Amino acid sequence: MKRALQKAPGSKPMLHSDRGFQYTSLDFKKLLDDNEMTQSMSRVGRCIDNGPMESFWGTLKCEKYYLHTYHTFEELERDIKPTSTFTITNDYKQN
Repeated sequence: MKRALQKAPGSKPMLHSDRGFQYTSLDFKKLLDDNEMTQSMSRVGRCIDNGPMESFWGTLKCEKYYLHTYHTFEELERDIKPTSTFTITNDYKQN
């Protein structure tokens, strides 16, 4: 998260998560507040709220990660960046 914030100074991103203890802690909330981030969470008892993100990660892993051998993190990042940028720009922003 820190690297992402460094790459986009001045942005005010949204972070979506489930209700795991690490995402509901006061320390995590402070980290979000300090970086002017908005937190989005699934509703209690509504795991279906995570459906779009789970679908995105599942597709990304099937189409990129499982089909290729990456020797460095940079190779993986370079390969998935166009896919993730396209998906976020064209799919999720339309909804």
